[in-house]
Amino acid sequence: MRGLYLVTPNWDDTQRLLAVTEAGLRGGAALVQYRHKTADAALRREQAGALLALCRRHRVPLVVNDYLDLCVELDADGVHLGGSDGDLAAARKVLGPDKIVGASCYGELALALAAQLAGASYAAFGGFYPSPVKQYDFVTQPGLLNHARATLSLPLVVIGGMTAINAAPLVAHGASMVAAITSVYGAADPQGAARDFTGLFGMGA
Repeated sequence: MRGLYLVTPNWDDTQRLLAVTEAGLRGGAALVQYRHKTADAALRREQAGALLALCRRHRVPLVVNDYLDLCVELDADGVHLGGSDGDLAAARKVLGPDKIVGASCYGELALALAAQLAGASYAAFGGFYPSPVKQYDFVTQPGLLNHARATLSLPLVVIGGMTAINAAPLVAHGASMVAAITSVYGAADPQGAARDFTGLFGMGA
């Protein structure tokens, strides 16, 4: 796992969501997470199914935020769970060894260690910077990545107010992936914005 990790915004307009996600994929996104905190079950199913088809065409994995049952129903590529969104070990048991199980670890190395033991595929740390989407009551320090890299065998994902500029030092500290929402979905040129993130990893698109 390496590169740009696209996380979707709370958009009800499915066609707009698909169009901007495709632009991000064309810009080199390596992983997409479907995250919609206010959608009802029908909209979640519609959007996740459409995004999965899009990601399949681009040969990029799609993970579903929070909803393990939806992941199983659609046979998506995995699930991402926050601290209160479900049991990681149980999700791994349900999904088997080959699916992605992502874990939000906030600013706590202990959570990441527990996630690794529970079978997580990656540990997501953040927020590092103020975010217009996710409100954090703490700030994760870049030095945490040094400790995590020395302690964990998991890929490390960074999130929280990411831009191609402020993510660069986190990549230098060992981040495997940079998760972005607004910097791509709110950009005038989403494909170019995605390409800027991809360039942090020496990858072209």
